[in-house]
Amino acid sequence: MTLPAGWTTRRPTLDDVPAILAVVHAADTFAIGHPDFDAEDVAASLAAPYFDPTRDSWLAVDPDGTVVGWATMDNPTGVGREFVEVYVDPVRAATVRAPLLARQLDRVAERAAERGVPSLTVRCAVFAPEREWKRDLVEAGFSLAKRYVRMSRPLTDRPDEPAAPPGVTVRPVRPDDEADLREFHRIYEAAFADTPDHEPLSYERWRARIGDLTAWDEWFVAEVDGVPAGALQSSDQALDQQEGFVKNLAVLSAYRRRGVGAALLRRAFARYAEKGRQAAGLGVDLTNPTAPLSLYESVGLRETRWTDMYELSVPAAGV
Repeated sequence: MTLPAGWTTRRPTLDDVPAILAVVHAADTFAIGHPDFDAEDVAASLAAPYFDPTRDSWLAVDPDGTVVGWATMDNPTGVGREFVEVYVDPVRAATVRAPLLARQLDRVAERAAERGVPSLTVRCAVFAPEREWKRDLVEAGFSLAKRYVRMSRPLTDRPDEPAAPPGVTVRPVRPDDEADLREFHRIYEAAFADTPDHEPLSYERWRARIGDLTAWDEWFVAEVDGVPAGALQSSDQALDQQEGFVKNLAVLSAYRRRGVGAALLRRAFARYAEKGRQAAGLGVDLTNPTAPLSLYESVGLRETRWTDMYELSVPAAGV
């Protein structure tokens, strides 16, 4: 699969961050209606663990020398599946997406061989407007694996929230207390252990991925009669839209359906509102049996958009 005549490809460097960001903003605006990346996100992607920009990424360049496409991949744990993303300027460069995807799939085959596994699973996300991207994936052999739903609620003019159920208390995580962070991590791992796509992560690797956060006050632990039973992790990924975002909500199985999840969500929403956020949101994996939509709807969240995840098994190079 080739590029249009006069178009070229090359590997990205940190000097390309502004050009890459322009492409990502154009792609995201088309897909979800607004930019969803900043320059720090792009730079972090190029310096991510288990990622080598000289081997795992490509830029597409038009005849005028303008960067119009960026193909990258992500595997933050170094094990399990690969996530491939191909960003293009939807007006000027839609036709380069399929050739860039083909190059990424070739690289995944190499990575499988390097890891000594017979194949690797690749996933790619498709938003509702991205019909051509869906076509490219289907033509490459991908099939639909699951659907994610984005939910949101306004935080302005919030009604008085009900008190937490008897025995349930919610407090911020204690970032200076390693034991508390380890308990937060334990709750997360235990709560998600039985979900279809969960990939266990050791405390040390989890802590390294978190890094030095500036919004620990948006992370919460729920206790039932003094016993840690649930945890909520926030993310700043939607700050550009003035939205507080719940990245992960975890409740241990023995404490589910006792109001723990709702209490965590309401506490997080209150904190977002205190900080002037206009809305709160989260994403839901519809294949996750522990993520009931009824819980989210009970705290005022409503569906705003969906994302489909397509999947392909790529044999190792030489197999």
